[in-house]
Amino acid sequence: MSVSEEVGGVSVPRVPDPVSVLVVEDDATIRRAVQLSLERYGYQVAVAADGLDGLEAFRAGRYDLLILDVMLPELDGIGLCRRIREESLVPVLMMSARGDALDVVSGLEAGADDYVVKPVDTPVLVARIRTLLRRATFRPAEPETTPAVVPADAGTTAPGELVFGDLSVNTLGLEVRRGGRPVPLTPTELRLLLEFAAAPGAVLDRRRLLRDVWDYGWEGDTRVVDLCVLRLRKKIGAERIETVRGFGYKLVRG
Repeated sequence: MSVSEEVGGVSVPRVPDPVSVLVVEDDATIRRAVQLSLERYGYQVAVAADGLDGLEAFRAGRYDLLILDVMLPELDGIGLCRRIREESLVPVLMMSARGDALDVVSGLEAGADDYVVKPVDTPVLVARIRTLLRRATFRPAEPETTPAVVPADAGTTAPGELVFGDLSVNTLGLEVRRGGRPVPLTPTELRLLLEFAAAPGAVLDRRRLLRDVWDYGWEGDTRVVDLCVLRLRKKIGAERIETVRGFGYKLVRG
């Protein structure tokens, strides 16, 4: 996104477009409260009251982030998230009234990036949104200022490209290929893979991943990590990420 534009031959600052958020929540009181709270923080907010309307709104607009309630009429939040993931990698934050383990697991398995439990304080909700947006707009450092670090035991075929068996990760172009074919990853899955690729063979514990990938400055739910690892394995190969019981996960080098 450009931060300046030419007006009469003079470059003038351009105000960035507001972040666009779609909130799908059937409870009118909660829906309105979330909308007003986010608008006070400068977000542009659209709302829908059920899953089918939410899907229609998603397809009709362009959103930087989606907030989906789990319990929705017509099409529940889990089903809505699955439908969206068939079409888009947009960041998704699930809201659950119960914080039920089943709700959390189902939402993350469906492709959500994170979740919050209602009622949620506005600062917490905004912090989660900002984290997801940072992940979605992540860009690596310019190669001339920060050269890509390539592990000695990983093959390389291009600047910034790491190769692990049939998996290649381009840390500059943020592209992932398996067997030469592109692998579509959500921003969260990509950040997780980049953490593993930066330390192949090293065991990364769940708390560290929560801190470095999810940017949790507080105690978080490690199920988020486990479910994202599960989704990542399905895309890059189950054998590529190994579980080290009692410790965490590691990327297999060969």
